[in-house]
Amino acid sequence: MGAIARPRRRVLAALLFAAGAPVPAFPAATGTEAYTVYAAGDIARCKHPDPRWSGAAATAALVEPLLRADPRSAVLSLGDHTYPVGAASEFEKCYAPTWGRFRDRTWPTPGNHEYATPGAKPYFAYFGERAGRAGRSYYSLRLGSWHVISLDSNLKGAAHAAQIAWLRTELAKDPAPCTLAFWHHPLYSSGGHPPPGRMRDAYRVLHAAGAELVLSGHDHDYERFARQDADGRIDPERGVRQFVVGTGGAYATPFIFFQPNSEAREANLDGVLELRLLADAYEWRFLPAHPGRVPAGSTPDRGRQACS
Repeated sequence: MGAIARPRRRVLAALLFAAGAPVPAFPAATGTEAYTVYAAGDIARCKHPDPRWSGAAATAALVEPLLRADPRSAVLSLGDHTYPVGAASEFEKCYAPTWGRFRDRTWPTPGNHEYATPGAKPYFAYFGERAGRAGRSYYSLRLGSWHVISLDSNLKGAAHAAQIAWLRTELAKDPAPCTLAFWHHPLYSSGGHPPPGRMRDAYRVLHAAGAELVLSGHDHDYERFARQDADGRIDPERGVRQFVVGTGGAYATPFIFFQPNSEAREANLDGVLELRLLADAYEWRFLPAHPGRVPAGSTPDRGRQACS
């Protein structure tokens, strides 16, 4: 989150919910390629007097048993792990008792609050090689059959240019059937940050390579966009679908700058995005940390999409 002031009121966006029965679990995985990830950013707010009763504790309590039940699952953390400045004490006192319980199952990306402490050193110290190797703050891995890429949306100038060059090389050498990238600042968002165009070049490279998904946080809400290119043009055949999942527990903020091609929005509930990464498709489901707060007769966002 940046410095834009917004009222700390919870706003329910009706586009997220449609009338129907409660969301059932995904069917059991078939084959050997299915892999499940749980994603959210904007997590541990250290102003809370007791982390055991924080929003981060609620989302951690949601994710932890799901990870325990499924060895083929992991967490993608979308930046701003702690507030306000990503200090070592914040990771120790606020993040470790909540999402830190599954640090060894987490693949992170840094947010702007990590860099409020010079060099984001506590973040890199906390996650170690999982935050990148060889002095880089970006990396890639395979989860099931998917190529998963973590990028650093805080880089500028030559450092950012080097990241984009690395991304092109990485996509060329590992042409997986399905690709997911994640970073902190969304290219598209209806939240309180006007779309800055940050990471447009990364989105363009991913679109040209036929990538499926981009996940981001930064705005403290949930939003799903249609498949589109880096200039906001709908592309139903090869477009990249972006999710904003800034619902990790920090605090909710309202929608302000409503964007074209936004298909689902929710600014009332903490929760995580569950993604089933299949051999040639993906399924998504928003999991609220407090299901009892979901309006009666409504169903949180979910869907399925074949890979390009």
